[in-house]
Amino acid sequence: GVKDGSWTVLHLVEALGSCLENTDPRTRGRGIQLLSQALLQCYSLLQEKEVLHLVLFYENRLQDHHLVIPSVLQGLRALSMCEVLSPGLAVSVLKAIFQEVHVQSLLQLDRHTVYSIITNFMGTREEELKGLGADFTFGFIQVMDGEKDPRNLLVAFQIVRDLIAKNYALGPFVEELFEVTSCYFPIDFTPPPNDPHGIQREDLILSLRAVLASTTQFAEFLLPLLIEKMDSDLQSAKLDSLQTLTACCAIYGQKELQEFLPSLWSSLRREVFQTASEKVEAECLATLHALSACLSRSVLSSDTEDLLDSFLSSILQDCRHHLCEPDMKLVWPSAKLLQAAASASLRAYHRITCSVLPLLLEQYTKHPQSSQRRTILEMLLGFLELQQKWGHVEEDESSLLSLQAPVCSVVFSALTDPSVQLQLVGIRALTVLGSLQGFLSPSNLELVVDHLIRLALHEEDSQSSEAAMEAAGSLAPIYPKVFSGRMVPRVEEELRSEREEESSRDHCSLQQRCLQALAAVSTHSSIVRETVPVLLQHLQNVQKGSEAGNTQDVVSVCQSLHRVALQCQQDAEGCWYYHQTVVPCLLGMAVQAATQESTHPLLSKALLEEEVLAAMVPIISAATTHLSPELAAQSVSHVVPLFLDGEVSFLPQNSFPCSFQPFEDGECLEAQRRLVALLMAFICSLPRNVAIPQQERLLQELLALSCSCNCPFTATTAAKCFAGLVNKHPAGQQLDEILQLAVNRMEPGLAEGPRRTQALTLLLWVTKALVLRYHPLSAHLTDRLLGLLGDTELGPAAADGFSLLMAESPDVLHKGCHADVRIMFRQRFFTDNVPKLVQGFHGANPDVKANYLKALSHVLNHLPKPVLVTELPTLLSLLLEALSCSDRVVQLSTLSCLQPLLLEAPQIMSLHVDTLVTKFLSLTSSPTMAVRIAALRCAHALTSLPTTVLLPYKARVIRALAKPLDDKKRLVRKEAVAARGEWFLLGSPGR
Repeated sequence: GVKDGSWTVLHLVEALGSCLENTDPRTRGRGIQLLSQALLQCYSLLQEKEVLHLVLFYENRLQDHHLVIPSVLQGLRALSMCEVLSPGLAVSVLKAIFQEVHVQSLLQLDRHTVYSIITNFMGTREEELKGLGADFTFGFIQVMDGEKDPRNLLVAFQIVRDLIAKNYALGPFVEELFEVTSCYFPIDFTPPPNDPHGIQREDLILSLRAVLASTTQFAEFLLPLLIEKMDSDLQSAKLDSLQTLTACCAIYGQKELQEFLPSLWSSLRREVFQTASEKVEAECLATLHALSACLSRSVLSSDTEDLLDSFLSSILQDCRHHLCEPDMKLVWPSAKLLQAAASASLRAYHRITCSVLPLLLEQYTKHPQSSQRRTILEMLLGFLELQQKWGHVEEDESSLLSLQAPVCSVVFSALTDPSVQLQLVGIRALTVLGSLQGFLSPSNLELVVDHLIRLALHEEDSQSSEAAMEAAGSLAPIYPKVFSGRMVPRVEEELRSEREEESSRDHCSLQQRCLQALAAVSTHSSIVRETVPVLLQHLQNVQKGSEAGNTQDVVSVCQSLHRVALQCQQDAEGCWYYHQTVVPCLLGMAVQAATQESTHPLLSKALLEEEVLAAMVPIISAATTHLSPELAAQSVSHVVPLFLDGEVSFLPQNSFPCSFQPFEDGECLEAQRRLVALLMAFICSLPRNVAIPQQERLLQELLALSCSCNCPFTATTAAKCFAGLVNKHPAGQQLDEILQLAVNRMEPGLAEGPRRTQALTLLLWVTKALVLRYHPLSAHLTDRLLGLLGDTELGPAAADGFSLLMAESPDVLHKGCHADVRIMFRQRFFTDNVPKLVQGFHGANPDVKANYLKALSHVLNHLPKPVLVTELPTLLSLLLEALSCSDRVVQLSTLSCLQPLLLEAPQIMSLHVDTLVTKFLSLTSSPTMAVRIAALRCAHALTSLPTTVLLPYKARVIRALAKPLDDKKRLVRKEAVAARGEWFLLGSPGR
């Protein structure tokens, strides 16, 4: 009645009169409870005068029997949310609560109600409450003192935060407020199992930390507490103390820290020197960094001590001498402490490096052993990397610039050392020095390039060679002129001289390194213009010269060109240069080879090998995906007519022995048809908004080729190209007609005849194209595929096709090439088709059941694990049956599916532990190495199940795993050792 306006609250109070005045406290309590429940639902409808009378009534009731108090507090909570509360009433209510209610004797819910009332008033009546001065703070301290429930503590901590953040008067109660909150530090709380409230220990830690680190007024009390807890034996207390101190440094200044700096440094130093915990060490270093940063921020007046300088002097005094110790025992802890302090500010960096860098350089020359030199250089590298934070090396401030000559000398000597590990650190140091603008002189820069060339091309160890190439790639954009003028010509010369010499293993290795180096250094558009012609020229020489037929050499050039393409993608100008230079050249060479093959079959066939064409595909794709729609349209207007009409005028070498007609019939044109792979790479990588000329004709030609070609490579690439175009084709009548045409071509091919495999390949790729974009026809095509699982001839290939449907395709139909890929298509496919697979398995003949299991395991293998876990109970029995299948692909796929499930769904998996143990142990003797490895990994993962479930099997498993310890394959032995070790430790103390 109050809610709909037919009653007023006054009517309700009158109606409850006999209850509210009853002598029995339980009856009074029930009356007030009903009134409070009504107010909680109707507080927004109350008038100001009504609120006034109700507040006075409820305040008076606070003096009533303790059984009544909970209901009174609920009523006050409702009134605290009223917008029409008269000025002064909020203060009156809180004074009454502070005076009349002993809050900590109440139940948890009632205490929470009090905190809610305070929170509501702080949100709406801030100025009134501030008028109470420090009495409000003292009242709250009394309310909170002794609170134990985590739900209430989160609210109470928030109130303290607001008291401080909104500048309520703390008066003489700063220490009391600190004590009433700091008594919970460090938080020691473990949520009960199945806790419905969801409060975690971390929530309380962060909430309390926000209180303790919210004001400098707590500093004199908090810092001694943190120092005490840092010296605790409990790791959690150490970590919490360090993280809280780090948080405090954000607001503290010199005044707060001064008295405690020696003790803080002593504790931090001891922990880093002695701790066995990486977590504690990392937090200590973060805290030292924060302290140094805090002191660096402080503004100095003429009469105050520079605390940063004295603090850093203490650190140097305690750490510097360890860098000189012959046994180098405390070298790394000391270096880490120095670097943590130095990384806080430029001033701290200069203060520490001017003392430490000369010492490290001196130590490097004193220690002749490569291992010691490597340690010293790694420390030096740590300080050099810190300089990168501040960019340009300033002459007047930098201690580093004054040490230019000795630093370069040390780094260059490391590059010529026989130790590969020292060389690798030297290369990293070289990269850092090069990134410091203004540090390397022109002569040193030339030396850097010379060293990188030597290491990249002639260093025996491949690690050093690869690292040198990476370094060249990092430095080339900073010094493009030096690298394009010095490195590229030298590498080109090496490549040319090697080509002229007779072939040998070393020759091949050097040639490959030259190609890799040219690609690695192509990280700036001006260098790309130098390297791309060299790589293309080398490819042409392979096609024409005495090395004709060297497939691996062509693939190496293609891999280098692909790397350059990827490096060009983010630069629009470089990307277009690369595309219009490389794509026509590759097409031209391939067309040349294909037309020669049609007329002179005995000439070079290297460019027509499947391996080479497969290596060209990613080059053309990478060169196309990042083109702007305008430039892509310009390019497609040349490429499509090339394949449909033999229009070769845009190719750089357009004089061919015969016309180029890849879609025409004739055995002599087989080589030309292979080049559809290059068309696929280009056309399937175009942005979706680029119009493709003669698209319908192109689709029909690709469809015909995919169904009629005898060459599996050509048929597959034609099917992929068709699918890529269908996926991006706008919905409508044209697409429906093309798909109907495809279905009409596929159905007879699938039914019978010599080209059933080609028809299946086309079905798979078209189905994938439609599944990705949620096209309605995808359901019909998937059903057709499910039907083929029962076919004795095509069944196994159809089952493997489910992997193709679910997996990421490397060359077409992925987001990188602008395909239409809807989110969660895998989950949708799973929901629609797995029940059909299960049903098909149960109704299938025994000789084709394996096909259904294989298809199912492929689908599950590519499904996001959280989805799979939810469906596990219904599918687990089928997965266990799949392990008994003799098909090794089914076994492998199922094992790789089960392994993560053992980790993510241990409770469900433990119900089938007996079967799992038996199956896994059986498969550790499989004739297939990959199956043995997967089975051992699953046996290892079993140890994540509850220990009580596993203990009955411990002896049996340890016995069975002794056999694979003697396996002839090292990888199998390695997995057996890891799995058996975990089973040995099962049930041990602390596990």
